[in-house]
Amino acid sequence: MECTTQYEGGKMNKLKCLLHRASTIIPDRAGNFGIMTAIVLPILLASGGVAIDMANMVMTKNKFQDATDAAALAAASALASQGVSHADAEIIALNFLKAQVTSSESLAGEPGGGGEENISNAAKVTITETAQLGSGKSFKVSITFTHAVPLNPMTRLLGKQTADVGTESTAESSTESKNALSMFLVLDRSGSMGENTSTVDSGNPTYTYDCSYYSGKKLIAKTCTAKNYLTKITALKLATADLLTQLLAADPTAQLVRMGAVSYNNLMQTQTDLAWGQAAALVYVNALIATGGTDSSQAFKLAYTKLASNAENSAHKNKNGQVPTKYIVFMTDGENNYYNNKSNDTSSDIETKKYCDKARDEKIEVYSVAFMAPARGQALLKYCATSEKHYFPAENASELTAAFKYIGEKASELTARLTQ
Repeated sequence: MECTTQYEGGKMNKLKCLLHRASTIIPDRAGNFGIMTAIVLPILLASGGVAIDMANMVMTKNKFQDATDAAALAAASALASQGVSHADAEIIALNFLKAQVTSSESLAGEPGGGGEENISNAAKVTITETAQLGSGKSFKVSITFTHAVPLNPMTRLLGKQTADVGTESTAESSTESKNALSMFLVLDRSGSMGENTSTVDSGNPTYTYDCSYYSGKKLIAKTCTAKNYLTKITALKLATADLLTQLLAADPTAQLVRMGAVSYNNLMQTQTDLAWGQAAALVYVNALIATGGTDSSQAFKLAYTKLASNAENSAHKNKNGQVPTKYIVFMTDGENNYYNNKSNDTSSDIETKKYCDKARDEKIEVYSVAFMAPARGQALLKYCATSEKHYFPAENASELTAAFKYIGEKASELTARLTQ
């Protein structure tokens, strides 16, 4: 039926006619499947394409991240260990980046996508150099890289041809930097330090002695041989020499290290004050003789007082321009049994601990070594140590030497680290 605008003769007006026709067409479902397929199919294809591209972009981002990580680390390492210029370090970073990115299959389908020129344009290398205390330098290398990754044909139905994938990496490094330090040795020289250890003297492993005897009235001349064991005081001298060797290697010109030493038995002995280099401390320790009782309180107090003094910081500032790291090396083979010449060993422990606490407050690192010491002596040294890693129980001369050597290495440690 054709709709007209006639009103006469019982004819429907045009609006009623159109409504009538619509009511007769809508219920007719013929051809609806084809129409729906034509509408939905591109959406389904595009959705599948998006899912594929999302997985591809995740893998591509991981590859790019590995590439920028390697590039940043390579550049930072070259700056610290090889002393290259900033420009050369940037070239090193870009070369690492190009080598990995150009092999990425994700860029293979993009004309010029993996080209070296395109990669250089898509990458930004930033290098920051900072002067450290002394002659050291630290470097920070940051790399940002953003690249357009081609999408598959199904995703392109949505009208987008590429998607940007970006990564960022940062690496830090530092050159070897010698750190200034001040160290005071607080060493036990009580009578028990004259006892033998279980370690044979490698330089003189045996000794001979007269072991003649009488058989009836007749003297039988005889010479006997025995193992020659190191005494505790000798082991201490050898261990101290090893520690000082580590410091000498780090500071051969005596510009960074100041050493002092004080010994104690039941009284504090005259100290050798803090001085540049290690020579005076070594002479002092080599002259120690084992005798007397044990009271560590006044010796530890003196070491703390000398290190905490503003004069010590000023000495370094005037010499090398640094603020020194400060150390006390506290060693005993026994337990406190004297205090101000009176038998009041608990008071001696309390006084020593008081200055151990003060040292901790002043950020003075305390390394303690219990050399074949009894339980109470060990407990005191554990208390005074800055941390568990700063306490060493040594049951023989070899362990004493190893402990002192470790302390020397840690104190004189040169920093040359690379972190991502």
